[in-house]
Amino acid sequence: MAEVAEIFETEEEILLTQQGTVRKRKPKQTNVYFTQETEDAIIKYVNSTDRAEKNEIFNSEINYAFHKLAENIIHTFKFYYTEVETIDELKHEVVCMLLEKLKLYKQDKGKAYSYFGTIVKRYLIVYNNNNYKKLKNKAYLEEVDEDRTIVTDLVNNKEIDLEATSFIDVYVKHIDSSIYEIFPKEKEARIADAILELFRKRENIDVMSKKALYIYIREITEAPTPTITKVIKKLKTVYTKTHNRYLNQGYSSGIF
Repeated sequence: MAEVAEIFETEEEILLTQQGTVRKRKPKQTNVYFTQETEDAIIKYVNSTDRAEKNEIFNSEINYAFHKLAENIIHTFKFYYTEVETIDELKHEVVCMLLEKLKLYKQDKGKAYSYFGTIVKRYLIVYNNNNYKKLKNKAYLEEVDEDRTIVTDLVNNKEIDLEATSFIDVYVKHIDSSIYEIFPKEKEARIADAILELFRKRENIDVMSKKALYIYIREITEAPTPTITKVIKKLKTVYTKTHNRYLNQGYSSGIF
């Protein structure tokens, strides 16, 4: 057996790519947050009739896995139309929902990971769609927040004329080329770039509320809301300063 093991080790050492370099084996990916121990804990929870024991099992062996499951599904499928202020609050809502569903789980329904993952996706699809409709219905009634208008209006406006579209392209190009001059701090430059990405992809983005946009920017930059607001104000200052010049004289290096 030792000889066989030695042969396999030797073969593994000489596995090469087409370029002649040693092939690196990727480690097997696992759902480390939702393990067999989690599956067993769920069965133990369902079978227990003692409330104190159930609480202990959930808090010590299930709660974290449910939070990670909710987090991964929210970000994978971009369920960002929400009535709450942060993704953590949305995750908490999802976990509360799963806690209510825990007692319904049976082993013959398949792996707990797949079972509860499906429940989360269905819940968030309905939740997301309902909030999307609410946001659209409220769009014309919301009080205008000047600090956020530049992002929300320009990204969401699908019917702006070609002249405005042309200016936005020029504006984005200018900010992109001068981003570290306008925003010397690395964190603020990252936020500005995230906002520019929304402008670049505006044709492919569905209508989003100010809150949804802020959550999106906050999630991808990990920046607090006051910092995001500061960057948006500066972007708006540049925008306002140059837009009238653009309308009067068209594009030229002099408008910036």
